[in-house]
Amino acid sequence: MSNKNWTIAFDADDTLWHNERGFKLTKNSFSELLAEFTSRDGLQDRLLSAERRNLGIYGFGVKGFVLSMVETAIEVTDGAVPTDVIAELLSMGRDMLSDPVELMPGVRGAIEQLRQTAEIVLITKGDLLDQERKLAQSGLGDLFDAVEIVSDKTADVYARIFARHDTAHQMMVGNSVRSDVIPAIEAGAWGVHVPHELTWGYEHADAPVTHRRFREIFTLRELPELVATLN
Repeated sequence: MSNKNWTIAFDADDTLWHNERGFKLTKNSFSELLAEFTSRDGLQDRLLSAERRNLGIYGFGVKGFVLSMVETAIEVTDGAVPTDVIAELLSMGRDMLSDPVELMPGVRGAIEQLRQTAEIVLITKGDLLDQERKLAQSGLGDLFDAVEIVSDKTADVYARIFARHDTAHQMMVGNSVRSDVIPAIEAGAWGVHVPHELTWGYEHADAPVTHRRFREIFTLRELPELVATLN
């Protein structure tokens, strides 16, 4: 067993660094490009439906999102979408894949403090190359004992990852109740929700507020104190 008491895993996007606001800006541009064909709300609903439908094919991340935009554009225009619109959608995707990484407040300090008594793991889903790029640009890579880039976050995935670290206690920290909290709790870990002002519709779920291993904080600066109360 590890000589540390905890394995603490972190989500990446919108937990350690900003991510969803780039998607929001692109969705706004998408709506403007197709304004003559459909309403904004109708377009966004159809895009979300396409994203949900395509997750099992394309997975999570920018590339699948761009393909879903193209598919939606074709659908709402009955195949008449101009080629320059398709070209612009592809350009927006390339821009997203080169967006600079901006850390959330207090991230490095919290992790540096916690790693004194915990195994620190990054568990993120999405495109492999993009997630590796963001981790490298974040400057946080040296703080993690392990990095796990997974196709999806399920109770089985969490159980397998936590088993490799063999500590007395486990915790998953993230902004998504659906992906970061509920399946981690199902795997026997603590689930800590750190809300973000922007959360993708797919990730919405009711928080398990009555569960004994659920906690909510509003900044990662609060996490070391929370962990100390659970020891």
